[in-house]
Amino acid sequence: MNVLGISAFYHDSAAALVNDGVLTAAAEEERFTRKKHDHDFPSLACNFCLHHAGIGIGEVDYVVFYEKPFVKFERIIQTSMATFPRGVGVFRAAMQTWLLDKLWIKAIIRENLGISPERIVFCDHHLAHAASSFYCSSFEKAAILTVDGVGEWTTTATGVAEGNQIHLKDELRFPHSLGLLYSAFTAFLGFEVNEGEYKVMGMAPYGEPKYLDKVWQLMDLSEDGSFQLKMEYFKYPYSLKNTYNRNFVRLFGPPRTPETHFFTRNTGFPSYFGGKPSNYTELERENQHYADVAASIQRATEEILLRMARGLHAKTGLPDLCMAGGVALNSVANGRILRETPFKRLFIQPAAGDGGGAIGAALHLVHHVLGAPRKFVMDHACWGQAYDSREISDFLKTQNIPHEHISDEDRLITRTVDALGSGKVIGWHQGRFEFGPRALGARSILADPRSAEMKDVVNTKIKFREPYRPFAPSILAEAAEEYFDMPGVSKLDAARFMLLVAPVKKEKQEKIPAVSHMGTGRLQTVFRETNPRYYKLIHAFGQATGVPVVLNTSFNLRGEPIVATPANAYRTFKASEMDLLVVGDYLVWK
Repeated sequence: MNVLGISAFYHDSAAALVNDGVLTAAAEEERFTRKKHDHDFPSLACNFCLHHAGIGIGEVDYVVFYEKPFVKFERIIQTSMATFPRGVGVFRAAMQTWLLDKLWIKAIIRENLGISPERIVFCDHHLAHAASSFYCSSFEKAAILTVDGVGEWTTTATGVAEGNQIHLKDELRFPHSLGLLYSAFTAFLGFEVNEGEYKVMGMAPYGEPKYLDKVWQLMDLSEDGSFQLKMEYFKYPYSLKNTYNRNFVRLFGPPRTPETHFFTRNTGFPSYFGGKPSNYTELERENQHYADVAASIQRATEEILLRMARGLHAKTGLPDLCMAGGVALNSVANGRILRETPFKRLFIQPAAGDGGGAIGAALHLVHHVLGAPRKFVMDHACWGQAYDSREISDFLKTQNIPHEHISDEDRLITRTVDALGSGKVIGWHQGRFEFGPRALGARSILADPRSAEMKDVVNTKIKFREPYRPFAPSILAEAAEEYFDMPGVSKLDAARFMLLVAPVKKEKQEKIPAVSHMGTGRLQTVFRETNPRYYKLIHAFGQATGVPVVLNTSFNLRGEPIVATPANAYRTFKASEMDLLVVGDYLVWK
């Protein structure tokens, strides 16, 4: 049986194909269209999934959409009416977009894919989130926690899953949303909502949670993590443009101006910012205030999630937890859940946000609805398109790009390690691209983690981004506990997907300063079985340097999606100051 899951029309549209209960392909539309967070119908991602499986739409038994649009439309209309006249703009926009487009998902799917309407079904948004985690895990039974902005009415759901069944029992409903609370602070701190939340998380370690008491003023919080936001501080239920209001500003001060340079005493002032401004001291003081605000909402988010997790464990008594939803990408909170709650194991699949809903929708139908037994465990994230040696060679030759072909893998690895060791920054394009927002060794930019200056080198040459943003350490799984102060970290699923932050051991911080973010690292454990070439590269680098770690960041320029094709990779390589591109078995030098 072939089931195609689809998420679309909010952000991170995606498609995923499940064959007889096993995921075979998954991709976000942005990788093909090159529009970051593309929310349109994922036609190209659907085509890729079908082509990869070698089937046509006639061989697809069901197409499953990741939420129920009529229920979501009901929520938008009821909220608009409840906030009238302030919500009239939201109401007008809803009428224009939903009545013309988003409400008629079945017709859109039928038109785009040419599939009969009786084979199109719908899945509740948070069930899709829950299914995307539990059915991809190895757990036979687990507690479930899904947390995001909002799906239909639900913003947080908890329950229990066992075998092939998932039962969500409790929920928080719109407008009381941890995801939307965090997004309000994202906007206040000058970042784009649904894009800049991870920037807030990166900014937080440079501040102190001095305003935590003010964050608590925004809500009534219960011991089990449930809460009610005080809506006199927020505008998102009735405004298309603003998430917070003047009462919020009275608490936290004027919002940060977008696109301004962020620097504090701890971040320093990188050379690529240019010369220091004449009012440097004043700006540093302002930035420290915003860092403290970021630290405060981050700490509050962690505390709420910890309460939710502890409350859920008290109800279920289960040792295993599955999380999903955009908030599950908060890797700092995930690390604390593992260290500070009774849960022993945590599973989060790498596309925990809306994109991953495509996987969950398909698996929910297969297992929960149709009753098929489970036989799939997700142990890697590379479900996208690969490009073989012939395709790479044809591209390089057609474009008259000087290159070197090295068919011997050991020699290719040696050459790459030599370049890393001599301070070169490398674009690494290998195999199928990753599903989700993390580059995990298939579409990565790599550098030597042993030099603190490498942070500025990579930012200056390639990323052109804020100096507080961390670079991730990719480390051999068997060496993880040598470098990170978290017992059993090498066996944690969240670590293989770069979804938890762990303290770097003090004696190791000076060994890997480029990937130690205020003494912590958002690590990725790398396994020989699931990513053999990347593992071999890091192993060889460890043999040469004594440090089995490489600096890893996503292979893209600022504001662009991660690269997919060899052409994307070469364009990014040329537009930056990377030194070497390793695409398949081919080397391209500057």
